[in-house]
Amino acid sequence: MSVTVILGGTVVLADRLAANHDVIISDGRIVAIEPSCERVPLWDAQSSVSGGERGHRDGSSVLFSDELTAAIGRLQENRTDEPSLCPLLVDARGCYVMPGFIDIHSDYIESVASPRPGVVMDLSAALYEADRALVAQGVTTIFHSLSIYGLTVFDHKPIRRFENVSRLIEQIGAMREREADGHLIRHRMHLRVELDAVARLIEIHDYLLAGKVDLLSFMDHTPGQGQYRDLEVFVNTLRGYKRDISDEAAHELIRRQQGAAKLSLEQMRRLIATAHEQGIAVASHDDDSADKLELMQQLGVSISEFPISLAVAREAARRKLHTVAGAPNVLLGHSHSGNLSAREAVCAGAADILCSDYYPAALLRAVFTLHHDCNIALPDAVALVTLNPARATGLDAELGEIAVGKRGDILVVREHAVTLSPDAAAARKDAAAADESGEAQGAATRSAVRGVCVVEV
Repeated sequence: MSVTVILGGTVVLADRLAANHDVIISDGRIVAIEPSCERVPLWDAQSSVSGGERGHRDGSSVLFSDELTAAIGRLQENRTDEPSLCPLLVDARGCYVMPGFIDIHSDYIESVASPRPGVVMDLSAALYEADRALVAQGVTTIFHSLSIYGLTVFDHKPIRRFENVSRLIEQIGAMREREADGHLIRHRMHLRVELDAVARLIEIHDYLLAGKVDLLSFMDHTPGQGQYRDLEVFVNTLRGYKRDISDEAAHELIRRQQGAAKLSLEQMRRLIATAHEQGIAVASHDDDSADKLELMQQLGVSISEFPISLAVAREAARRKLHTVAGAPNVLLGHSHSGNLSAREAVCAGAADILCSDYYPAALLRAVFTLHHDCNIALPDAVALVTLNPARATGLDAELGEIAVGKRGDILVVREHAVTLSPDAAAARKDAAAADESGEAQGAATRSAVRGVCVVEV
C-alpha cells in the first residue's frame, strides 16, 4: 500500500480554489481532500499514524489536521495486514496543487527522435527521453501526434516516413500496455490522417482495430483552403522545409496536391465508425467554414482542432464541439500561420482545450498567461489542459481533476516572476498595463503520476 499526502497547498478544483488543503492519495487514487490546520498534534513522519505526538527525526515537525489524521487512520484500519503506514509527505505550502496536464496534440516526439534532418535516433530511447522531459513540463498524459500522408510534401524529417511512423505506433502501443512498468507518464496515440493517404487506408483501419489508436483526426493541407487558404502562406511554409525550392517547383507541388486523390466521404465514414466502435474520439483539423463543421459533425467528429477564424471557432462551440487551440499561440499572441488567436478564442468562449502542438513548455505558461493577462479564472484556465481534454477523449472518469476517486496525477506548481524579452512583452495585449519587471509564470516543482512523486525540481 502506498500513500502520498500533499500538504497545505491551494488545490485547484474543477470549480474553485481550495486554499490551505491537504490531498491524500492511496494506491494511485485520490481518497480525501481535507482542510489543513495549524493547531494539531505533532506526528513522526517515520512512524505510523498512531505514533503519537512526535516530530521528525531531524527535529522538525509535521502538522496534521484532525480530518487528515482521521482519513489516514481509516486507510490503516482498512489494511490490517500492514502494521504501520508511512506516507510520502509533499510540502505544497505556497504552491498550487493542480491535476496533471493532458496534452492531446503534440508532435514533440518528432524533434526528439529526429533532432537533425536525415537522422533518426533509436525510437525506444527517444520515447523514454520524451517521457522524462514531458513530466518535467507538467504533462502526465501525452497523445503523441503522428501523421500518415499520401504526398510527402513536408517530409523534411525521415521520422515522418510511413515506415518510421509505423514503428513509433508500435512502440507507443507497447508503452501503453506496460504503463506502470518504468514509465513516468501515460502515453497515448493520436493518429492524424491526411486526406490524400488513400493508399494507407487498410493500415489505418488495422491500427484502429488493433487498439493502437486513442484519438483519430483528419487533416487536409491542400493549398487553397483550410490552413493554407492563402497560397502565399503555403509557399512560405514550404520554403521553411525546402529552402532552395524555386517558384516554379513550388507551384508544381501546389498543382500536384490540389489534384491528388482524397479519401471519399464513405471511406472517412467507415474509419470513423470503426473508431467509435473502439471508443476512440475523432477530430477534424483546420476547419475553415460552418459548412465544413456541419459535414464533419455529421460524419461523427466531436473535436475541432485549430479552427482558422474566430467565427468558425464560435460556430464549433455553438455546435457543442470541443475546440482545440495551441498553447504556443497563447504565448505568441497569434498563430504562427496567421490564423486564429488562441487568446481571443479562449476569451470569447470559443476554445475549451489547449494543446502543446510543438512546444510542451507552453502549457503551464499559457495557463498563467490567460489567468493574469486575460482575467480567466485559474480553475477555468487549468481546465483547458486537464478536465476539458479528458472529457474530449473519454478519460474524464479517471483523469482531469482533483476529486475523490480520480487517479492521483497531480502537479505542485509554484508561481514566480520572470523578466520578459522586448519581443515577448510586445506580444502581450495588455503589455502597457503589465508590471514592467516581468510576468507571473508557473513552474512545476513536483509531478506525481499514480500518486507517486516522479519528478522533483
